Formats: sequence, C-alpha cells, structure tokens
Amino acid sequence: MYRLRVDRLWAIARQHGDTTRHAIYKRTGIPESSAYRILSGESQPGLNSVLRMAAAYGTTVEELMELDADDAESVPA
Repeated sequence: MYRLRVDRLWAIARQHGDTTRHAIYKRTGIPESSAYRILSGESQPGLNSVLRMAAAYGTTVEELMELDADDAESVPA
C-alpha cells in the first residue's frame, strides 16, 4: 500500500507560500474536512486527491507517495 508523504507535501506547500492546512485545501481544491484528515495523518488520500495535490504544486504523484515499509518487503524485485 502506498502512503502520502505528509512531510514532503508540507515542504512543497511551504515552497509555494502555503503554511497552513487552510491554504493547502484552498490551492488544491480538496474538501476542507478531507484535507484536515489527510494532513493530520488520520486518513490516506484517494487517487483524485493525490492528483490534485501534485497538479496544484507542480510535482508528481511519485514525489508525494511512498510504499509502506511492510509492503515493500513483499514486492518482487
């Protein structure tokens, strides 16, 4: 399972002047309640939300996501 790298999203958002959850949800268009849960680590974003974040900040999905350590062990080389 892939997980959002919340720390990376915050770093990229800060580079664009977004220092609050409010600013991130406004820029990305993700519903406010979803953005708060995602950014606090309470939930993982769906593909649509990740695509919106990547597009809003001019980055890639790969930059924002990482493979869970538990799942990485089971992925064939």
